[in-house]
Amino acid sequence: MKVSLVIPVYYNEGNLHPLYEDLKEKFINKIDYDYEIVMVNDGSGDNSWQVMQEIAAIDSHVKIYSLSRNFGSHAACLCGLSRSTGDCAIIKAADLQEPTELILDMVESWKQGNNVVLACREAREESKAQTGFANLYYWLVRKTSLPNMPKNGFDIYLLDRKVINVLDSLDEKNSAITGQILWSGFKTGIVYYTRKVREIGTSRWTLKKKIKLVSDTLFSFSTMPVRFVEVVGFASFVIGLIWAIFEIVAKVAGMIEVEGWTTLFIFNLVSFGIVMISLGILGEYVWRTFDASRNRPPYIVEKGDEKE
Repeated sequence: MKVSLVIPVYYNEGNLHPLYEDLKEKFINKIDYDYEIVMVNDGSGDNSWQVMQEIAAIDSHVKIYSLSRNFGSHAACLCGLSRSTGDCAIIKAADLQEPTELILDMVESWKQGNNVVLACREAREESKAQTGFANLYYWLVRKTSLPNMPKNGFDIYLLDRKVINVLDSLDEKNSAITGQILWSGFKTGIVYYTRKVREIGTSRWTLKKKIKLVSDTLFSFSTMPVRFVEVVGFASFVIGLIWAIFEIVAKVAGMIEVEGWTTLFIFNLVSFGIVMISLGILGEYVWRTFDASRNRPPYIVEKGDEKE
């Protein structure tokens, strides 16, 4: 049995040596099976790559890769997963905010037959602003895209080799890997932990990146934006018709004296509704075209005889 640890690295030069020592103490020295550590430098502008080389020089189990620029956490994780060779792989953050002991619990859950093991936050030792944004994001995902998203979300997870192969086959650029994992539907286990405050360095998880994550999740896994346009269009059309009746009655009763105002008002109201409905219909076709272009498999076989 072999377990791979995949660690995306972005401006973490001060964390990497403490992270490796922590892994040795709380994971490597406690296991009786093979392991590897796959570190992926996601275009860091500090000395992260040099530190990664130092660690790789003292441990042959450490494999390091460096992306040509900052492609984002999604790409870095996929790079590490696709180059891992373990029977399962665990995504581990480099900022030491998750307890390393969690890895052992995740492996045990995997041994019990779970193809995916999510490390979900039971609590967070972070600011109210960070916690509030995270909770809002996960609530929005549950309501619009992925109802199986855990209440407090997850960033750390274990994937069986068959799940990794599915993620490799998806080949999606502007997407969220956590959404792809939930979408795949494999048997999932959950372990809980308390997320710690970051002690070394500062987070590069900017508002811009948070907004991109929200948009990637919504547009990749939900029809809500298209349906919203349709609902607004239909509601505008109905309200326009009702209002038009009142305007016609008022015109006949002599309550409107300006010539042509009633006709123009009704035309604008109804036209707006028709335009919005049309956009919604076009959006349905665009969504289906987009869905087909992503090349997601129509089904995933979890168990059964596999034929060559």
